[in-house]
Amino acid sequence: MPAVAPVTPTGLPERPDLSRLAALDGLPLLSRAEDGATWPMLLWVPGESMRMISTAVLGGGLAEREWVLNAQVPPGYPRRDPAAHLAAMAASLGVRGDGVGLMTAARVADRGCAADDGVVALVTAGLGVRGWAAAPAPGRPGPPPAGTVNIVVSVPVPLGDAALVNAVATVTEAKVQALRDAGIDASGTPTDAVCVAAARPVPGRAAEPFAGPRSVWGARIARAVHRAAYEACVRGEADGGRHGDGRLSTP
Repeated sequence: MPAVAPVTPTGLPERPDLSRLAALDGLPLLSRAEDGATWPMLLWVPGESMRMISTAVLGGGLAEREWVLNAQVPPGYPRRDPAAHLAAMAASLGVRGDGVGLMTAARVADRGCAADDGVVALVTAGLGVRGWAAAPAPGRPGPPPAGTVNIVVSVPVPLGDAALVNAVATVTEAKVQALRDAGIDASGTPTDAVCVAAARPVPGRAAEPFAGPRSVWGARIARAVHRAAYEACVRGEADGGRHGDGRLSTP
């Protein structure tokens, strides 16, 4: 596992070399000091903006983005300003421009990564609060408890708007398949988040119109996500009881 970046005496993380954070499947584990503990983070900076579609609390929707941050927070996360909190974390790391911010109570050190013909998927999985999407219990207002399967996917070709939406559905289908194959009786958690990043359009080349699971690029997305999610879920289930809340250390 890549080394953990040190934390300064002020509690802010030392700023990483952003040029070394371009490979989604080779990210070092960064950290920050907060609430009496040191918490890990993963920061992806592709090096050029990509078209991203995301359900994330920060930078969600469809737009060009420069970076993706996946930050671990304590179970029972108490704050009511998660977007502002994530933006402050990103700023402390020295990133510029608009990005996507995800958070999870899962151990981000237990990430799963997989690649398939140019597509790369990174998954962190916290399954302490899980269930089936169509459960009979009514929904409730406000943010649900932190747990979360966070999925970030990099696609090296441009995808049209409809294909990006289709990619989110493909990612979700592959995640549920991975949960089933890992023997987990659930379709996910109440806070699962997805971010699909595709290359910007190239003049004279049409964007890929499809990303369903049997399309060329959708099939690659599905296979990469399935392998990464399976790995993260199995590892998370095995480590969850042994590592408690997943803090790196106490300062």
